[in-house]
Amino acid sequence: MPARLDEVDKRILYHLVKDARNTSAPQIAEEVNVSSATIRNRIDQLEDEGILEGYHARIDYERVEGRLTNLFVCTVPVAERERLAQQVLDVPGVVHVRELMTGQGNLHIKGVGEDMGDVSRIGRKLTNLGVEIQDEHLVQREHQRPYRSFGPGREVDRSGIADFVSLAGGAEVLEVAVKDGARLAGRTLKEANAEGLLDPSVLVIGIERGDETLTPRGDTQVRGDDLVTIFSRRGIDDDMLAAFG
Repeated sequence: MPARLDEVDKRILYHLVKDARNTSAPQIAEEVNVSSATIRNRIDQLEDEGILEGYHARIDYERVEGRLTNLFVCTVPVAERERLAQQVLDVPGVVHVRELMTGQGNLHIKGVGEDMGDVSRIGRKLTNLGVEIQDEHLVQREHQRPYRSFGPGREVDRSGIADFVSLAGGAEVLEVAVKDGARLAGRTLKEANAEGLLDPSVLVIGIERGDETLTPRGDTQVRGDDLVTIFSRRGIDDDMLAAFG
């Protein structure tokens, strides 16, 4: 059963995602009007419950001797997804694996290579494991910000964005939170497309709702507080995000 978080828990997660290195318990405690000890206890609880999984450094590998970061979009049998994800992590150069609930493109693998030959080596290793590579892109930049609903309030115009990846060639992948009252909320994807709420270049590839991850279909209804993953080959601008709130 998913854990229920109160505002203190949410604010802790917000600030740790924003800047874990420079965030202290007293700083968070002052903002939410509790003691530093309460904040430290809550952090321990979040770790014990598996909500707070770790504190990870974000590395720009291109600045390390010009290394290349490549995103492999792969498909594996659903029954084998978890096992293969663990095996993929053992491939030299693989630094991140994301499992998706969708049937196609259900494994996103990020690998780092010294050059294109090294990136190709990673691809061959994945294929040898039985992973079908459907598409791949060199990652140009990655951007991340805390989930707005856990924070103190609206900060920037694109504050609903929870995660952002810029791919070579101008393509972008975005995770964006749907606000209550947004034009998209309450409509199916088919209705949203018919009404022109979604740009024709935007593909909805995943929807997180509470503890569920939904495979988007035409009759899938978008709701407020959904976390929607969208992809566009020509990039995503503010006009495309207007329907999300």
